[in-house]
Amino acid sequence: MICSLSQLDGTGLDQVKSAEKKMGKTLLAYSCYETKPEELSASEIEQIRELEKKLGILLVAVR
Repeated sequence: MICSLSQLDGTGLDQVKSAEKKMGKTLLAYSCYETKPEELSASEIEQIRELEKKLGILLVAVR
């Protein structure tokens, strides 16, 4: 399973903002997806690592 920040529509975002205001807390919305890792060659892993360094992000290869 992998999770990432959710893309909320206007209504969902409004509901989260309302809850934040009531609690005085910051909330992060995450969505999770069932995934399986992809098998990678050493060369592919190196390409991914180079791109991660260049972009300052984390990449995950999935099926």
